[in-house]
Amino acid sequence: MLKKILVVDDSLAEIRLMQNMLQEGGFYSVGISDPTKIEEAIEEERPNVILLDVVMPQRNGFQACRDLKNHESYSQIPVILVTSKTAPSDRYWGEQQGANGYVAKPFTPDELLSAVKRFA
Repeated sequence: MLKKILVVDDSLAEIRLMQNMLQEGGFYSVGISDPTKIEEAIEEERPNVILLDVVMPQRNGFQACRDLKNHESYSQIPVILVTSKTAPSDRYWGEQQGANGYVAKPFTPDELLSAVKRFA
């Protein structure tokens, strides 16, 4: 059975790019562009890993990651932040929110798949 990856990004182009890379790597993915619907998508899709953008309207990836990691039902799902925020302080803050991994945009297929394979 294919491992399922939830891709959360406010850019549909970024979602499609990641989904294509994941499909080539042998994963099944579901993409959502509304970060306020992450928990709903988790309940529906039961993903093995979450790829989460940081810079999004209404709810940024740091907030979403912290919310997920503080929720009993979702805390064990690995969260990989996929973001253009690449300063050491951003990485540190992501770790403090409970992120399991960090992929800097722009990324190669190998970088994305390597991060996902660590947890899937």
